[in-house]
Amino acid sequence: MTDATLTGSCLCGSVSYRVRKPFLRFAHCHCGRCRKATGTGHASNIYVDPSNFEWVSGREFTKRYDLPTAQSFSTTFCTQCGTPLPHHTRSGREMVIPAGSLDDPPGSLPQVRIFWDSRAPWEGSADGVPTASELPNGWR
Repeated sequence: MTDATLTGSCLCGSVSYRVRKPFLRFAHCHCGRCRKATGTGHASNIYVDPSNFEWVSGREFTKRYDLPTAQSFSTTFCTQCGTPLPHHTRSGREMVIPAGSLDDPPGSLPQVRIFWDSRAPWEGSADGVPTASELPNGWR
């Protein structure tokens, strides 16, 4: 493994993956859907080119869910422990990596907090990270 390669896995260890840098972007998403999918105040997502991602083990323990009422919202999780896991965007142009599923810190900080105006009332300050009210252009 090089410094530009990171590994990730689920809580129970049934699923593991490898991802190579560079990251396309790293964002905290505060939309209501991400809050529901993660059970917390925001989702911390890293976006990468799909060619920089590979499943190492346990792909058969993953389940994808595409929200029927949404144009672009999807999630993937471990069927054994429920951990949010990487998934292709619906366009297939990018992989979304839940930052918390990485085995080690990603080595970079989030660049933006999206859907900031939709944040949970208990969510604190932006901590100096730029904010956006909606999904920036070109992110679908």
